Amino acid sequence: MKKSSSGCSAKSLLSRGNEFITVFAMTTKSTLRCCVWMTSLIASTALTANWPGWRGTDGLGVSRETGLPVKWSATENIRWKIDLPERGNSTPVVWGNRIFVTQALEKEKKRTVMCFNRADGRLLWQQGVTWTQAEESHETNPYCSASPATDSERVIAWFGPAGAVCYDFTGKELWRRDLGPQGHEWGYGSSPLIYGDLCILYHGPAKPGYLVALNKRTGAIVWKIAEPPLQKRARTDGFKGREEGGMVGSFASPILVKAGGRDEIVMSYAQVVVGYEPKTGKERWRCDGANELIYASPVADDGVIVAMGGFMGTSIGVKSGGQGDVTQSHRLWQTVRTKNRLGSGVIHNGHIYVLNTPGVAECIDLKTGKTVWEERLPGKGPKTESWSCMLLAGDLIYVLNQSADCIVLKVGPKFEVVSVNALDFTLTNASLAASDGELFIRTHKHLWCIGEAKRAAR
Repeated sequence: MKKSSSGCSAKSLLSRGNEFITVFAMTTKSTLRCCVWMTSLIASTALTANWPGWRGTDGLGVSRETGLPVKWSATENIRWKIDLPERGNSTPVVWGNRIFVTQALEKEKKRTVMCFNRADGRLLWQQGVTWTQAEESHETNPYCSASPATDSERVIAWFGPAGAVCYDFTGKELWRRDLGPQGHEWGYGSSPLIYGDLCILYHGPAKPGYLVALNKRTGAIVWKIAEPPLQKRARTDGFKGREEGGMVGSFASPILVKAGGRDEIVMSYAQVVVGYEPKTGKERWRCDGANELIYASPVADDGVIVAMGGFMGTSIGVKSGGQGDVTQSHRLWQTVRTKNRLGSGVIHNGHIYVLNTPGVAECIDLKTGKTVWEERLPGKGPKTESWSCMLLAGDLIYVLNQSADCIVLKVGPKFEVVSVNALDFTLTNASLAASDGELFIRTHKHLWCIGEAKRAAR
């Protein structure tokens, strides 16, 4: 189902479906049943066509679409390509005919959101805040590395020490919330998640670090939970033997997990992964066993949550649905001192897929943590390392390396490369966004829209 070039929200589509039901309600029962089915189909299509946050709707990197492009180049199956003013690591988000990207303007001391027209990449507006105070970050982690989150009415961005800001779709500022200092020598990267009327984000790595839920309409704090305190113990990761001087903190983003008929917000902190009741922030369970430095966000499916550590860190698999400390009762496996993992993986049919930072992909058994296969991914550009997260669509996995080559893999217990697609070898640390048959790739210089030529232009 194609949207018009002017876009169409899920709300309006649902309204049209309800109009269909009203018109035909006085006819036969079979016709009414058909109309109900049409309404459900319209709603489902509208919701799955958007990419409202980092890694999609729930932060798991899964698209329900099929028929996404599998082959392209810098000149083939490119809808448009536009210049970006400066480098950036954040991922675009999409709603209807709008694309939103967070963007730092370092010389101007600004943290901004850019809004583009989906049809042609034209810049519609750019709004932000001025931040002149000193702000630490790693040289490879530009400011505004957190991706925004959007719904049908607003877009919310977290700018670290410059606070959280909300705009409507015309660029009007709706609210701004100061969340306090965000101090870490490597900066920040956790992205917000919209859940119902809440915007949930992790204010970290920082001292103090905390998970907070804001009212998405007003910016008011609904609940705020301090991250778990660190336990003193010997390190097993890349800082082994440097307990006093090793880097500590989490760059993960909260995800939404549906487990046992209930929703949970799951967050990977240093050493532990925790599940919360979304509306109140009440802790439901926690599982110990991770290392002290976390890059990747957790992933979940089939009743299992997987948290992966960074810098030769520790990965754990946890059975969902627990209460209290579930380390002994629900932890399925623990793998100590793994390869470095910055990007988050995906889960499909009992297997976890993840691309390690050096460019080596792994397929791991979900229930046991055992490696099924391990292969170095091919690439056409000079940098085959990767910081990007995987995207799962049907039985295909899409993942970027730092040269902006996109490698498409077939899921399964056998390693199979479908295609390797190169652009212009410009550095990227962002992840893919998928929406309505198109892929969006953000590099340090450009924003690309990729779509097969056979699909009608918007």
